[in-house]
Amino acid sequence: MFWLKKVVSYWLMPLPLCTALLLAGLFLAFGQRRRKTGLGFIWVATALLILFSNNYVSMRLTRPLESRYPAIPEMAAGEPAPASIAGCLYIAVLGSGHADLRGVSATGRLSTSGLARIVEGVRLYRALPNAILILSGPGLPNARTHASVLAAAALSLGVSPSRMILLETAKDTEEESIAVARIAAGARTALVTSAWHMPRAAALFRGAGVNFVACPADFVSRSEVQLRFDSESLERSTLGVHEGLGLMWLRLRGVD
Repeated sequence: MFWLKKVVSYWLMPLPLCTALLLAGLFLAFGQRRRKTGLGFIWVATALLILFSNNYVSMRLTRPLESRYPAIPEMAAGEPAPASIAGCLYIAVLGSGHADLRGVSATGRLSTSGLARIVEGVRLYRALPNAILILSGPGLPNARTHASVLAAAALSLGVSPSRMILLETAKDTEEESIAVARIAAGARTALVTSAWHMPRAAALFRGAGVNFVACPADFVSRSEVQLRFDSESLERSTLGVHEGLGLMWLRLRGVD
């Protein structure tokens, strides 16, 4: 089920979907019997690619996701933790991605999302002297797990090894929610993930019975809405479509 979900969701993402439509359209357009159908596929693919590459469209797809849960405000050194996270005994930093680059620091190996998430986790760690970081993410065979790279990054940022727990086998957010529920055992937990991913993560963690506080990071819809077309907008649209499909799937399963 895990790999089937990954494959299906991949081909529903804007760029793979448009590429598949274009290739199918070109194949059909060279024939005589289905030439009109092929041209229709090409027009649809082109229109979708233009839409998803538009800044306004990408903002409309991601900003509603990122506005559901407020960010934890700035905290000065020595000040008590905000009431929203006070009492949290765990800080769960969900996995993202990294590259296995030799000679590069752990923070340099992390993806943009992974770096933003661990930085937010460490920020909360410093405000919660009794909290333990739960770092999650599997790895490929014979390679470092994502959780271990997050841990190395956290160590370089001053986190004590005794205040970290690594989840190295959870393959997706649902498995992460179950594992964190088992570890936290009802204790108040700060949930750190990308703001655009937070609604889906929150639904799964709520369903797993985790007593969590949403602590979003990695906001991608911070800039002003403009009528421009670029690869950044296409990437942002991809995030919005992916999370939208994920939320639809959860609703079909009765998870909300």
